[in-house]
Amino acid sequence: MTGASRGLGRALAGALAAAGYKLIIDARDGAALDATAEALRAEHDLPRTAVRVLAGDVTDAGHRAELAAAAAQAGGANLLVNNAGTLGPSPLPALAGFPLADLGAAFEVNVIAPVALVQLMLPSLREHGGAVLNITSDAAVEPYAGWGGYGAAKAALEQASHVLAAEEPAVRVWWVDPGDLRTQMHQAAFPGEDISDRPLPETVTPAFLRLITQRMPSGRYRAADLMPARAPASTGGPE
Repeated sequence: MTGASRGLGRALAGALAAAGYKLIIDARDGAALDATAEALRAEHDLPRTAVRVLAGDVTDAGHRAELAAAAAQAGGANLLVNNAGTLGPSPLPALAGFPLADLGAAFEVNVIAPVALVQLMLPSLREHGGAVLNITSDAAVEPYAGWGGYGAAKAALEQASHVLAAEEPAVRVWWVDPGDLRTQMHQAAFPGEDISDRPLPETVTPAFLRLITQRMPSGRYRAADLMPARAPASTGGPE
C-alpha cells in the first residue's frame, strides 16, 4: 500500500491489518510511516513482521523495485493499493495559469507511478488471483474550477484502470472515489476553510473492506455506494 502514513491510506492500512492482511506500507515521510506502523502493531496486537515499512517516493523507480522485491519476499502480492497522490499547487490554480512543471508532477505521482507499480506486481497478482485498488476522485469526472490538473491526472488513472481491467480478466481492478474526507490533502485544496464537517477517513473503510472481501467485479465505485446497509433501529414494540 502506498501513501499509508496519514489520511485515507492510514485508515485503510488499519482496516486491512484488522482483517488479517500482512502489509507493506510506503510513504515519503519515514518518521510518520514508522509511527503509523508502530500504532498499527499496537492497535491490532500484531507481530513486527505483519507490517513492513519501506519509506520512499513512488516516482522513484528504485523505490518501486524495492516495494516489488519486498512483496515477492513476503510470498507475493495479492492486493496492490495505489493510494499515494499529490494535489498540486495550493491554492488550486486555474488551467490558464497552471504551472506545467506541477502538472507533470501530478501525472508522475497520480498516473505513471501507479501504472509502473502495477507492471511490477502483475505477475504475482495474476498468480494469486489478486486485485488492484486505485484511489480516484469525483474530480476525475466532474468539471470543478481549479481542479484541472488533479482532475486530469485522476481521469487518466481511471482510464488506465479501465483498460487494465479489460486486459487482465484474472485480476480484479477497482478504482474508487472515497468522497470528500477530512484529510490534509483536502484541507490543502481549501486553505483557510473549515472542513470539520467532512467525515474522517475511517468512516469509509467498511466500504473498501466490502469491495475487497466480496471480491466485487472490476470497475469504478463510490465508497458511499458500497457502505454496508445499517440494520433498522428497533422500535421496542412486539416482534
